[in-house]
Amino acid sequence: MGEGMTRRQVLGAAVAGAATLVLSAKPQAAEAPATSQSTTKPTWDEQIIDIHQHTNYHGRSNAALLHHQKRMGVTQTVLLPSGSNVNTQSTLLGKANGLYAGAGPIDTCVPIAQAHPHVYYFMANEVPDLPGARNTIEKWLKNGAVGIGESKFNVPCDSPEMQSLYELAAEYQVPILMHFQYETFNTGFANLEKMLKKFPKTHFIGHAQMMWANIDKNPQNVIQNYPKGKVDRGGLTDKYLSDYPNFHADMSAGSGLNALIRDEDHARWFIERHQDQMLFGSDCEDVAGVSPRCTGANMITAIQRLAPNKEAMRKLLYKNAQKLLKLT
Repeated sequence: MGEGMTRRQVLGAAVAGAATLVLSAKPQAAEAPATSQSTTKPTWDEQIIDIHQHTNYHGRSNAALLHHQKRMGVTQTVLLPSGSNVNTQSTLLGKANGLYAGAGPIDTCVPIAQAHPHVYYFMANEVPDLPGARNTIEKWLKNGAVGIGESKFNVPCDSPEMQSLYELAAEYQVPILMHFQYETFNTGFANLEKMLKKFPKTHFIGHAQMMWANIDKNPQNVIQNYPKGKVDRGGLTDKYLSDYPNFHADMSAGSGLNALIRDEDHARWFIERHQDQMLFGSDCEDVAGVSPRCTGANMITAIQRLAPNKEAMRKLLYKNAQKLLKLT
């Protein structure tokens, strides 16, 4: 989450290809009178599970969050809390508190899940190098959390602190959702393979810029986070998904959307190849829930356009998440 201002550039690119989208609009449509294209949720009449949302996202209210999810057509949502607010290296001296976007802690997520059973769920989270982090997360796993995440902290992905959480995830048979960003969060993406091998019973969900830049064999502009242009097949992300059934792809945010729209021929190949391990998520902070402003709505229409068939759409939009997170 919290991928910054560059997300607007991704949304702009998505809108620029509007002529080929099922639901789209010209960039100025947000200020124009409402139309059936720009204000209608994606044309999908089955379930949608959103594995990546947050409370308090840049100050968004709970009422606006619930409205957003309903407008987008989502039937089940997983809320990802922040960890404790601390000034440590792992939180970039406090700058990354609230997952760098004002995300609410777990006590803002649990009441929503309790008020909307089987519609809203929550994961557990904590700053991994805090004393007692494992115990804090375990407490919430015992009280209904369906996973660990969003883990977005300035620690190496193969650090002892993270390995402790991988062990915990395997023990409770829940996934851990990780934000990978160049030299910032869960660093050392190339070292993740060691963890996938060492913890075969742990299910890892990869998210964010380094995850999606590495669909390319020779990733460019990883510092800028949103590479453009044609993709050279065979990147680390493709390798991890191909070689390790315990690795999964969170499609959310500008990074996931950019990965699809930058090279749609590659996206079609990639989705067909990895359709059993890809999971829809929105991770968008808007209140609209519709194109062109909403990353999640734009992702749903991209999936509809790029998936090889309806069964693949079902896998991406809800079946894979249902199975992995054991949602009822």
